[in-house]
Amino acid sequence: MSAAPKWWRRGPVARTVTGKSAPLAVRGVAPRRVTVYLPPGYDRARPQPYPLLVALDGQTMPQWRLAETLDELVVAGAIEPVVVVAVPASPERIEEYGTAGQLDFAGRGRHARAFQDLLVGEVLPWVRENYHVAAAAAGTGIFGASMGGLGAFDVAWRQPQMFGFAGIFSGSLWWRADNSSVATQQASRIAHRRVRETEIRPELRLWFQAGTRDENADRDGNGVIDAIQDTTELIEELAAQGFRRGTDVVYHESAGGEHHESTWARALPEFLRWALPRQ
Repeated sequence: MSAAPKWWRRGPVARTVTGKSAPLAVRGVAPRRVTVYLPPGYDRARPQPYPLLVALDGQTMPQWRLAETLDELVVAGAIEPVVVVAVPASPERIEEYGTAGQLDFAGRGRHARAFQDLLVGEVLPWVRENYHVAAAAAGTGIFGASMGGLGAFDVAWRQPQMFGFAGIFSGSLWWRADNSSVATQQASRIAHRRVRETEIRPELRLWFQAGTRDENADRDGNGVIDAIQDTTELIEELAAQGFRRGTDVVYHESAGGEHHESTWARALPEFLRWALPRQ
């Protein structure tokens, strides 16, 4: 199914391996190659499968120092060794990282369902066939930033049988169906509405981050930037659905944090320690 892996090194300890020899593809979105990170001491014969983590915007992971950070934490015994598959964005990123089945007010997000089908129907099965990783949702997570954070939340919320936890960094949780007034902007935020309207709470763990300098916008003039307000108000919706703060849902606010990979890289270790506690 796939050619022999081609190995290379990045940094003093980090290991990565190319993905499929033929690009992973699904109708409706551009095909793409994935990159797989393997932890120090990766062993296919290990009795316990490794947790699996999907990274959206995989092309930016060098800026996140993902491989180096994972290696440092694994070697220090701070987290469980984990296999990560980094899925790059395409030029149609804003169409793929929206909310599946619900366009925003400008008609964006047309390929979100197809992209999520790519993750669930192609990427996860391929990684599980080729690497010794968890098959259960509890051992499978996803994370992303900005629109990737919105996409990570949406696919985990819609597919809790596939993903058991998600990390949302500076998520584009402003994504809304109606832009006609401040009131409708607030009321039509799609992620918030999806949580409100869900009848059965999915079994998920959710970790959110926002930076105090993520943006300057404050649409309702309450003195709280939208990036923080949209995040904390989504957490309120989750709490109303029975999610336990500090356990099922966690919020990390980055003082001085900007909408940039450098901020997300600094927050990454906290997310990983929460997502992959040493057993």
